[in-house]
Amino acid sequence: MSSPVQPSRSTRLDPYVDQYAERTSSMTVSAVRALFAVANRPEVVSLAGGMPNITDLPLGQIGASFDELVRGHGVQAMQYGSGQGELFMREKIVEIMAEEQVHANPDDVVVTVGSQQALDLVTRIFVDPGDVVLCEAPSYVGAMGTFNASQAEIHHVGMDADGLLPDALREAVVTLRAAGKRVKFLYMIPNYNNPTGITQTVARRRALLDVAREVDLLVVEDNPYGLLTFENDPLPALRSFDDHVIYLGSFSKTFAPGFRIGWVLAPPAVRERLVIAQEAAVLSPPVFSQFAIATYLEHYDWRGQIVAFRDMYRERRDSMLRGLADHMPEGTTWTRPTGGFFVWVTLPEGLDSQALLARAVSERVAYVPGTAFYADGFGSRNLRASYCFPTAERIYEGTRRLGKVIADELDMRATFGLGVDTPLHRPEIGPSPNLS
Repeated sequence: MSSPVQPSRSTRLDPYVDQYAERTSSMTVSAVRALFAVANRPEVVSLAGGMPNITDLPLGQIGASFDELVRGHGVQAMQYGSGQGELFMREKIVEIMAEEQVHANPDDVVVTVGSQQALDLVTRIFVDPGDVVLCEAPSYVGAMGTFNASQAEIHHVGMDADGLLPDALREAVVTLRAAGKRVKFLYMIPNYNNPTGITQTVARRRALLDVAREVDLLVVEDNPYGLLTFENDPLPALRSFDDHVIYLGSFSKTFAPGFRIGWVLAPPAVRERLVIAQEAAVLSPPVFSQFAIATYLEHYDWRGQIVAFRDMYRERRDSMLRGLADHMPEGTTWTRPTGGFFVWVTLPEGLDSQALLARAVSERVAYVPGTAFYADGFGSRNLRASYCFPTAERIYEGTRRLGKVIADELDMRATFGLGVDTPLHRPEIGPSPNLS
């Protein structure tokens, strides 16, 4: 009797490589997530991640209210829900958006699994392979990952200290369309941009929307940081000026990211397609999370909690700016955010943030290299430094360690007579904007 045939074992590293969909070739690991294993070591001061600090939340009281939620509404909270999101949650979201002068109807809100899924759904219903998505230069790495996964072409539009440049936006749309490209939408983070920390002025917002109407361009506004202002009242959202703007929001920065609840505010026709796409992806957003957040918003002073978050992050921002001023070598510049989580640092000429990262980690400090925030190779002289999670003291120490890394590199180059054009590091592909 013959022995049974044994299944063959492939010696290839990935035996399924020929079976994946073509679009997976565009999927890459996030530069931020790739740093987590190193940056989370206790001896490393991580200026890399954008993880919110939730230690100031009244966790004991919130835990007690969640216990009451399970006892009183557990059957509903742990059941399937609406693909659009529960009405009580959408009503609370409308109340929150009013803080930024957005006046909306709950019927036009779609609750999502964080704002990242909101962006994925918007991209899914608008973008075909080869379509163009316009982004700020630089832009959020998670958004570019979403666009790449849909096989979009990402084109950056220049910005200055007031935000995206209207004339550059107009020129980009006209040029791309003349080349036969289909430009689907402009993606922006107008408040405390990730990664630069730059905020668009109100005048710039109006000018950009004028250009968008002129060239018939859809605008997607991603606004996770808008309420985390340090100096003034929240600015009016882009959506407050134009009902055709698609607005993305999240509770990750103003409450807690672990619940994974975000939302999209969209025109009715777009909303309907978003709900269909949502149901195809997850059936419904997490019902328990919606009950939990609604309970928090109903029974706690969430506006006062946001003020507490502002004070905490302002202290951390101030510590980072003080540390950069005290420790950065000559030729280093940086942005000065008025809210949000991030500072954008520009290194002295000839230095490459990606090449310096290993040395920085050996000095027990981590950051995200600037090239992670571009789709076209720019940003080698830049890095993103986050002040949201470490304590003020740790942030200041992190800037000291980072300043030493940069100074040591400059000293080494001077010792060996290396000029700015010496290819010791990967050369810049194009001019990286200095947004200081």
